Amino acid sequence: MPRHYEEDEARRPILQPDTDTDEPTSGGSLARLGRPSDDDELTERLTGCGATACCNPSSFLHRFQALILMCLVGFGSYFCYDNPGALQDTFKSDLNLTTTQFVMLYSIYSWPNVILCFIGGFLMDRVFGIRLGTIIYMFILLIGQLIFAMGAMINVFWLMIVGRFMFGIGAESLAVAQNSYAVLWFKGKELNMVFGLQLSFARVGSTVNFLVMVPIYKYVKSLGYQGHMCTGVVLLLATLTCVMSMICALILGWMDRRAARILKRNDAAPGGEVAKLSDVRTFQVSFWMVTVICVAYYVAIFPFIALGKVFFMRKFDFSSEDANTVNSIVYIIAAVASPLFGLLVDRTGRNVLWVFLSVLVTIVAHGMLAFSYLNPYIGMITMGLAYSMLASSLWPLVALIVPEYQLGTAYGICQSVQNLGLAVISMISGMIVDKGGYFMLEMFFIGWLIVSLLATIVIWLYDASTDGILNKSPAARSLYASKTLPRMSGEPGSSSDMTDSQQERERRIKDPEAIRNRYVNRVLDGNQSDTEPLVE
Repeated sequence: MPRHYEEDEARRPILQPDTDTDEPTSGGSLARLGRPSDDDELTERLTGCGATACCNPSSFLHRFQALILMCLVGFGSYFCYDNPGALQDTFKSDLNLTTTQFVMLYSIYSWPNVILCFIGGFLMDRVFGIRLGTIIYMFILLIGQLIFAMGAMINVFWLMIVGRFMFGIGAESLAVAQNSYAVLWFKGKELNMVFGLQLSFARVGSTVNFLVMVPIYKYVKSLGYQGHMCTGVVLLLATLTCVMSMICALILGWMDRRAARILKRNDAAPGGEVAKLSDVRTFQVSFWMVTVICVAYYVAIFPFIALGKVFFMRKFDFSSEDANTVNSIVYIIAAVASPLFGLLVDRTGRNVLWVFLSVLVTIVAHGMLAFSYLNPYIGMITMGLAYSMLASSLWPLVALIVPEYQLGTAYGICQSVQNLGLAVISMISGMIVDKGGYFMLEMFFIGWLIVSLLATIVIWLYDASTDGILNKSPAARSLYASKTLPRMSGEPGSSSDMTDSQQERERRIKDPEAIRNRYVNRVLDGNQSDTEPLVE
């Protein structure tokens, strides 16, 4: 049924071009006046520097600048996370720590995030918003690292634990904010490449930490600092990376606010929707299977690398230095290959297929290490390539499954469950090595990879049965969007507009599945406005 425009409707964002006419048109919420008035906010013209590619929020160059800041926001977190690992010997000697106390510096990071990471994502969706939330979590992270450093300087272990606790809360919630920023700026564009590049920078931060912390420690020691005071000063210097990340978070927040103003992007949830804790009941099977993969796959990577050094020394008779080198291959490859695989997924689509292949190749890599004496570099390089591909194709799936106003909550759930899995499986892995050796550990990891493979198959089948877009090519996704959008909006000529009553049409438009389909259309088409209501 045609609907005439009210006076204020001419100022709504244009989603589709119309004919060059000043007459009101019909077609539900998608119809717009073809010739906007002179005072239309959407005709705001950028001048001077603002009109150049580097300052125009709609240009790729400007979005690339924002991407660099997104990556640098997390650099300090990943750099400082492994400070204890890079200085393990000096930590234990200068601070008189037992092995149990040293391991606690890592476990205290993971355990609280089983719950708090989910809450952090929910608060960002419901209370803070992405800009303020990023700054708050970055501030918590920075304060935590400062407390950790001060605890080392005065050699108070419980204060160091408090610092790592706060650091963990901020760091994992910050990762959720990074994912949400990536979707906000790159949905419908280079999203897979962006997730790959973020993973790459994460690995760069960890690698740089292991390369520079020992030289920094030696330099500080040459200045006359000794014992726990020397370790504390080194940790304070490492805190500078968190200060740099805080500055990047502030600049990124300013850029995002400016982009929202210029592009007339409405940061409020479409249709007035707000995130609620009860929303988790509406998440699809596909999302929960993605969460299963987050646990089952990553527990076969990170705990293996943590215990891999002795494995290579025992089975392949490597020296300590050679074992460290081959054990770090996965991260080195991920730093280079992740953005490249992200570009590949952007071009080809079919994320579920790439996830399936990644898990399958990782099983082969673990099998080579467990059942053969082939050069371990072959298995580790294979694992590194598969790990890079999975990270570039798995995490963007969440943005296609979950509505945008729930993304913080969704990514928070993924991070929370992953932290739980890593905390528990790491302890179980150590027990398996003590009682059954490394062969049984490999069997344990291969079992978890089979679980992730089964979860991928469930996603594939569910998506196919619901005519979903998770495993479609970019062209097929665009075609799906072009066919679904008119049908969901009730344009003139559609079967719903001609055969159904007005009440039936309104009921279908407000149906949750219809709302989700409109959101998917926006994710697939980056040119659509976020201010268009999903519910009339």
